[in-house]
Amino acid sequence: MAKLGKINLFIEKESDSSSVDATSYPVEQGVPLSDHVEEKPDEFSLSGYIIGSNYKADKEYLKQEMKKGTLMTYVGRNIAKNVIILSLDGDQDATIVNGSSISIKLRTIRIASTPWVKVQNSGQKKPVNPSTKPKAVYHLVKKGDTYWGCWKKYGTSISQLRAWNKYPDRRIPIGVKLRVK
Repeated sequence: MAKLGKINLFIEKESDSSSVDATSYPVEQGVPLSDHVEEKPDEFSLSGYIIGSNYKADKEYLKQEMKKGTLMTYVGRNIAKNVIILSLDGDQDATIVNGSSISIKLRTIRIASTPWVKVQNSGQKKPVNPSTKPKAVYHLVKKGDTYWGCWKKYGTSISQLRAWNKYPDRRIPIGVKLRVK
């Protein structure tokens, strides 16, 4: 007898799987290089039966918990805490009178927690203080400078640079000050 969450199961076979991913970079000769190994979550496969007078309701409960992504604990030959149900399959046939066969795939997960606190917005706009208005930034043009280069350096779009400065793309005079922010 095994238990997944609050549901009792008759499990005949349990399989567990642990694996990692390793990066691989090809080289001209020899074995490829790797610079790190990433652990993958443990997975469990269960197969057996869900038996009892309310087996349909129990199976539906497990299906709903799977869809919600509810963290569960599995206790059988293996013990797995903080697992979610990845898949739930079942068959019904004449050999099982009061239940059905079931196959379940579980994965251990860890829920991320954050120190951030959600702030309630009052919905009211705050007045903008004109003294805190950002000041214009200018760039002294040198030979080879382009709007594209200024976009890369300052992050202002090329169309905005053209609107502020009115010089053609290929004829920006050397020594002028271009507005860039």
